[in-house]
Amino acid sequence: MKPVRLAAAATLALPRWALFGLGLLYILPGLIGRDLWKEDAASFGVMWTMAQGSLHDWLAPNIAGRPFADEGPLAFWLGALCIKLFGPLLGDVIAARVSTMGIFVLGAMSVWYTAFHLGRRPEAQPLRLAFGGQPEPDDYGRTLADTAALIYLGCLGLLLFSHETLAVTLQGSLVAYFLYRAVRYVESPSVRNAALIGLSLGALTLSRGWLTPVTLVLALLLCTRLLAFPLSRTLRHLAMALGIGVLITHVWIVPAMLASARSAAQIPAWVAWNASQLGLPNWTSIKTFLRVGIWFFWPAWPFAGWAIYAWRRQDHLLHIVLPVTFVAALVLLIICNPMPENGDLLKLLPPLAIMAAFGLPTTKRGTINAIDWFSVMVLTMAAAVLWLFWIAKLTGWPPQFAKNALKLLPGFKPEFVIFPFAVAALATVGWIFLVQWRITRQPAVLWRAVVLSSGGLILLWILMMTLFLPGLNYSKSYRAVARQIAQHVPAGINCIDTNVGEPQRASFAYYGGLNFTPPGAPQTCPLLLVQDSVKIRDDREPMQLQMGPEWQMLWEGRRSSDRDERFRLYQRH
Repeated sequence: MKPVRLAAAATLALPRWALFGLGLLYILPGLIGRDLWKEDAASFGVMWTMAQGSLHDWLAPNIAGRPFADEGPLAFWLGALCIKLFGPLLGDVIAARVSTMGIFVLGAMSVWYTAFHLGRRPEAQPLRLAFGGQPEPDDYGRTLADTAALIYLGCLGLLLFSHETLAVTLQGSLVAYFLYRAVRYVESPSVRNAALIGLSLGALTLSRGWLTPVTLVLALLLCTRLLAFPLSRTLRHLAMALGIGVLITHVWIVPAMLASARSAAQIPAWVAWNASQLGLPNWTSIKTFLRVGIWFFWPAWPFAGWAIYAWRRQDHLLHIVLPVTFVAALVLLIICNPMPENGDLLKLLPPLAIMAAFGLPTTKRGTINAIDWFSVMVLTMAAAVLWLFWIAKLTGWPPQFAKNALKLLPGFKPEFVIFPFAVAALATVGWIFLVQWRITRQPAVLWRAVVLSSGGLILLWILMMTLFLPGLNYSKSYRAVARQIAQHVPAGINCIDTNVGEPQRASFAYYGGLNFTPPGAPQTCPLLLVQDSVKIRDDREPMQLQMGPEWQMLWEGRRSSDRDERFRLYQRH
């Protein structure tokens, strides 16, 4: 017996304008007004170098001359193209983030349409009621799609990475698109759908390597076998998809190999980086996955787990078999990574959100009400605390709040700006109306259980990206440091040797206009910019840097909020 009993009144679709508005409120804060932060400065540096450079820079991703071969070029191509198109109008930083907005839309729409197609299948429908009144398949599918999209938007991991110009962000959205194409292929195993799967495989390979695409193909093959698809036809179609993916990948590899020795050298480095991402499962990877995943996948993972339990008595259900297969395969890939990064978990969010949507209709009313009240209390309290910290930061009252708010920002002087305040105030009023609607109307719609958690998370993000954005820019950006360095560069000198990291190199090149020497270049520059730690004592410096008395220090500085990182500019005499 199916575990879902639902009346048609519970499948009222979320208005399109409301879903679209939530998406805009989710993605726009954090894209506008935010400086380059350390987390995504390196990726922007590759995009900006491409947009300012030649064909060589497009074929061999680099940051102001420093090779960046750890990831594929697709995310950087998209950002560089947006800089070319929109840079004169929006500025290079915001223009690059136009691609981030497009990537977010691709992921959210793919999750919506995947859940819609799975939700309207006959085996996913609720039990027919004795006197009728059950929802129509399309209505039920739309409600589940709305629910999946809201769960996707409500995941903490997506919030952290969806606003950054990173290759892992593109990879997560492309995995969502692959899921959609996989569902369409299962519904109609045609050559066209197989070719579109190949398109997604090629894009995934160009975004972050070949391990994830190969894992997804194997998961899809296993899924079709569990659903008793003809093996010969499936193998033929998947072989064609892999071939298309390989051809798309060679659109970059072949020109890079032929263009120059420098660009050709990045292909073996890219292949080696891919190989380094695969190893045997180890306890460190498993522990990292569990420690990070418990909050990264919230609130999707509890509902997804419940969906598996609730539908356990049904066999060969595409809406369970497909996401479970993909989640299992991707989890195995992650724990086989000797050095997993938090961003690698993004590719698990689409299947988890879709599976969670099918767990929600089987959840008891009392559990849903408890989730609602928990969301209202916790998120409202968190928003109130943020407002209190902002008031304390401006007025000095309450004193302890003011002290804590400014403790990590030495030298920062907060100011009242009307526009961010108005946006934050309107978002807070909108949250109050949303809570009032939920309490007074007590709607029976299925997505009521997640609209508050998603809406509350969006409110907190808006407050952070309006009221606290100046302080965050002050602590996380290298803008001020870059301009200080530029002011101390002697006139007539146009090259600098350096050991700074990738985010710093990108920020200094963009904000300060510094011209760095590519690693391994034959020429020697009279300037040297050194990045080290304040923990290194001055009397150890010559030994640490292997520098002689001919080097004279022109400048020393760091970000005011950084207690460890230090930069020094030297000139050779």
